[in-house]
Amino acid sequence: MTRGPISEFIDHHYRHFNAAALRDAAVAYRAHLDGGGVMMVTLAGAMSTGELGLSLAEMIRAGAVHAITTTGANLEEDFFNLVAHDHYVRIPGYRDLTPADETALLNRHLNRVTDTCIPEEEAMRRLEKAVTAEWRQADQAGESRLPHEFLFRLLRSGALEKSYQIDPKDSWVVAACERDLPIFVPGWEDSTLGNMFAAACLQGRVKRPQTVKNGIEYMMRLAQWYQATAPKQPIGFFQIGGGIAGDFPICVVPMMHQDMQLADIPVWAYFCQISDSTTSYGSYSGAVPNEKITWGKLEEDTPKFIIESDATIVAPLIFAWVLGW
Repeated sequence: MTRGPISEFIDHHYRHFNAAALRDAAVAYRAHLDGGGVMMVTLAGAMSTGELGLSLAEMIRAGAVHAITTTGANLEEDFFNLVAHDHYVRIPGYRDLTPADETALLNRHLNRVTDTCIPEEEAMRRLEKAVTAEWRQADQAGESRLPHEFLFRLLRSGALEKSYQIDPKDSWVVAACERDLPIFVPGWEDSTLGNMFAAACLQGRVKRPQTVKNGIEYMMRLAQWYQATAPKQPIGFFQIGGGIAGDFPICVVPMMHQDMQLADIPVWAYFCQISDSTTSYGSYSGAVPNEKITWGKLEEDTPKFIIESDATIVAPLIFAWVLGW
C-alpha cells in the first residue's frame, strides 16, 4: 500500500510510549485486515459529537470496519450532526463557564458536550418528529425493530435529506447504512431517543413498548453474527473508550463458550483500546487487556494494545495509517 504524508509522519516520529503504541496498533490492524480478518469497532464517549464520522465513514467505505457496537448516544448524535450541524455552538472556553453561564445555555436550549453544544430544537426535536412517525407506524402494524433499524429506514426513505447540513459522506451512520453494516446498540434506553420513546409509551402515543427491541435481542443477533463469521474470518476488536459499548460485545465470546457450551468458537483475534481512564480499582474502562484473558475473551497470543490518550486525537490517526493516508 502506498503511504501518504500522515502515515509517513507517524512512521518517522511515533517511536515511543503512547505514540509507539498508536503505530503498533495501526500496523497490527492493517495486518489483521490483510490476513483476511474483519474488525468490530466500538464507540463510547461522545465520539459522534466529536465528528469521528469524518474518518470513521471513510474506514467503513474502505471495508476496514465490518461491524459497530455503539452507545445510543453515539448513534443518535451522528444523526443530530447530520441534520443540525449549522446550529451547533462551540465554546472553546468551556472550562471557564460559571453555573450562571450553564443556565444561560440551558435557556437557549443548548445541550453542552465539553466544548460543543447540541441545539435541542434543530437536532433532537427534528429527529424525534421523524422517528416517532416510524415508531407509530410499526406500533400500529404490530411490528418490532431494533433501534438502529428505525434510523436506517429514515435514511433510506429520504425523509430528512432536505435537512442535511453536512456532506452525508462525513456521517458514519450513513456509511454504515449504505453497506448495511451490522450495528449493535446495548443500553439504547440510556439515550435521548430512548427517553423520547419511553415518554411516547407513557403518553400512549406508542402502545407497545416492544415496538423497539431491546439489548437481549442485540446480544442474540451479535452471537449469531459472530458464530457465522469467526470460523471463516478472524474478528478483531477496536475499542474506543470503555463502558457498555466495549463490555457488551466482547462478552459474546465467553457467553458462547460458557453459557451455550460451544467449544469451537474462536476468541477475538486482535484487541486495541483507546482510553484515558486510569488503571485502578475495579475499573472496566481502565482494565489492562491481559485481564480479559481470565474472562475467556482474549488469549495469551492475541495482539493486544492500549493507548492511553484522547480518542479524538488518536482514532483518526490510526484510521489514517490503516487507510494509507
